[in-house]
Amino acid sequence: MTKPRHAVYFAPAADTALWQLASAVIGRDAVTGEALPFPDAPPCDAADWEALTAEPRRYGFHATLKAPFELADGTTEAGLVDAARSFAATSRPFDVPGLEVATVKAFTAIVPSARSTALDRLAGDCVVLFEPFRAALSEAERARRVAGLTEPRHVASVDRWGYPWVFEDFRFHMTLTGPLPEERREPIRAALATLVGAAARTIRVDAIAIFRQDDRTAPFRLVERCRFAGA
Repeated sequence: MTKPRHAVYFAPAADTALWQLASAVIGRDAVTGEALPFPDAPPCDAADWEALTAEPRRYGFHATLKAPFELADGTTEAGLVDAARSFAATSRPFDVPGLEVATVKAFTAIVPSARSTALDRLAGDCVVLFEPFRAALSEAERARRVAGLTEPRHVASVDRWGYPWVFEDFRFHMTLTGPLPEERREPIRAALATLVGAAARTIRVDAIAIFRQDDRTAPFRLVERCRFAGA
C-alpha cells in the first residue's frame, strides 16, 4: 500500500459554471467524490469518452501549482492546510482573461492565450513555500518523472523540486482529456471549445486548493479550498 499524496492546485469554486461543466466533461466531481454523467453533446457523447478522460478524472479538474507529493517525515496534512491558509491570507485574487481550449502535447486543456505574470508568480511561490512538506522522491518515482526528459535543467528540477515543470518551465493548464490519437486531437479540441469555451474565457484566481490521494489507485479529493484575502 502506497502512502497518501497531497497536491497544491488551483481549482475553481464548486458553484462556478466552469467547475460544474468541466467536472461533468471528465465525469467526476472532486469535491463530492461523485461520478457525474457526461454532457449529452460532442465530444462527450463518444463511445470511448470514459476511457479518454480516465486520467483527468482521477486527478480532478484543476491546474497544478505544486505537483503531487508524499508528506515529509514530521509534517502532517493539518500543517499543510494551515500553511495554505496562511499563504491565502496574504494573497490577493486576480483575473486571467483570454483563456482558450487548446491541444497541449497530446491532450486537451484550458490554457491562457498569453503568459500571466501573476499566475507564474503564484505557481513559483507554491513550489517554494510547500517544499518543506514534500518527501524526497523514491527511486522508482524519480525514474518515472525523469523518463523522456532531454533537458538537463528539467532533470535538475526533478532532483531539487520533485517535478520538471517549475518556474520558467511552468505552463498553467486545466486538463480535460488524457492523451488522444493524433487524428482526434483537433476535432475534440474544437468540440470542447464549443462546449466549455464560454465558461472558460476568464477565470478568477481567488484561492489555492489542497487535494489528497489516499493511495496511488485512488482518485484525488479536495481537502480544503483556501480563499485569498479579499476574495
